[in-house]
Amino acid sequence: MTMTTAGVVFALSLLVALVAVHRPFGDYMFRVVSGARHSRVERGIYRLVGANPAAEQSWGVYARSVLAFSAVSVLFLYAFQRVQDRLWLSLGFDPVVPHGAWNTAVSFVTNTNWQSYSGESTMGHLVQMAGLAVQNFVSAAVGIAVAVALVRGFARSRTGQLGNFWVDLTRIVLRILLPIAVLGALALMLGGVVQNLSGGTAASTLTGGTQTITGGPVASQEVIKELGTNGGGFYNANSAHPFENPTAWTNWLEIFLILLIPFSLPRVFGRMVGQNRQGYAIAAVMAILAIASVALTNVFELTGSGTVPQAVGAALEGKEVRFDVSNSATFAAATTLTSTGAVNSFHDSYTALGGMLPMVNMMLGEVAPGGTGSGLYGMLILAVITVFVAGLMVGRTPEYLGKKIGAREIKFASLYFLITPALVLTGTATAFATGNHSTALNVGPHGLSEVLYAFTSASNNNGSAFGGITVNTTWWDTALGLCMLLGRFLPIIFVLALAGSLARQAPTPASEGTLPTHRPLFVGMVVGVTVILVALTFLPALALGPLAEGL
Repeated sequence: MTMTTAGVVFALSLLVALVAVHRPFGDYMFRVVSGARHSRVERGIYRLVGANPAAEQSWGVYARSVLAFSAVSVLFLYAFQRVQDRLWLSLGFDPVVPHGAWNTAVSFVTNTNWQSYSGESTMGHLVQMAGLAVQNFVSAAVGIAVAVALVRGFARSRTGQLGNFWVDLTRIVLRILLPIAVLGALALMLGGVVQNLSGGTAASTLTGGTQTITGGPVASQEVIKELGTNGGGFYNANSAHPFENPTAWTNWLEIFLILLIPFSLPRVFGRMVGQNRQGYAIAAVMAILAIASVALTNVFELTGSGTVPQAVGAALEGKEVRFDVSNSATFAAATTLTSTGAVNSFHDSYTALGGMLPMVNMMLGEVAPGGTGSGLYGMLILAVITVFVAGLMVGRTPEYLGKKIGAREIKFASLYFLITPALVLTGTATAFATGNHSTALNVGPHGLSEVLYAFTSASNNNGSAFGGITVNTTWWDTALGLCMLLGRFLPIIFVLALAGSLARQAPTPASEGTLPTHRPLFVGMVVGVTVILVALTFLPALALGPLAEGL
């Protein structure tokens, strides 16, 4: 079997598996977020945080709950890192330096998991397990909760209530993320992923210390990061390390876990609005964009230009031989189509156009299928923009799922879309204007790509790294931390504001002039609007970087 054939079989098997679980797992998540009963453990958590599970929240209260929870999480995780030398299982590591602790705290709380350090030589086991791994759960749960709140805005009428954030957060962690994480961790351990508390020798990148570590609680953190579509890894080599991703089938399992929740959430959307076909339409948009990305990334890496790639039949540099080029390219596409950020190959070593695809995936807004929750609410924002554009074309007030998309709604949707490009392009320009681009190891178009990728990853809360650039400096940690913070919470505020505006509306009956939003025409329109908006926004920057290098 050729490498290309094996890659096609690998990708098709993933597609079949995702189609098979889409309905049952989506229905399960629907029951979780829509059920009225609370378990004894959940009631205990509500009492602990002082939440009334029977009381629903307006969009403003819901947003303040999200922001308050996240702010406390950032402060706690920052302090945890700063005092790690006094903690149990610290492995003798010094405290993480202030700018590194800030960047890491913001990174994990925003579901980015960008790492400017080597995890096994910087963080003790307690910080890794009780700090970073906990945020892998709750930051992912926050994204799902916000997506569910937006769907409630479409599903409800004449009300200002969007549910209860504390109930949503607790249920999602306990009933969705935790059970699958346990099962996934067991599967990865069977595949050879390490799960222990032993040590060997390693040098620290941020603390300046030296410590011994050969293992670690890798299996549990690996499945948590994949299931929550988080980046980050126990080892600096991430999913290219044999302790984190030993075999081809663990590689398949990790990609499946990355895509499982985001591709099943459209089913939740369809069930909640009472029209399953609407969920299928959103899933179809995600699938079209994802299949195109996976195919193109594979093509660019398997038929890469240049003397060496053409001589050996593929761009092998930076790839793990146990995964081959095709499966590495599929992993790269999957992690940047979502907000995962895990890598099993060196993106900086990809061909010019192959390295551009992961960037474009993030620039799309990570909506195909996107992060846990963030992918769904990002795609619904694009659907709102699409019906608005369609309404302008026919001179009719746009409607989506019986809700009018007026000036207020389209302002929220537009602000959501504009936040990330503003952060990416402003950050990249500032790095060059202040001379901080000099930490890139390359010059010319490839050097621009390294800087552009860093800000694209941080602002979209992806967490993957292009490589070839030093970012563990005060300036980079601060700048990327700000991009992660603003890129996460400003869009969430606009999503919840849109949800509140939609929930207060009275339903608008469908008429002959209503645009059907479940048919192939609408699916194609959303795909077109997504690609065109990204092209208009980022094409000049891409033309100076990967496109110039590729041409």
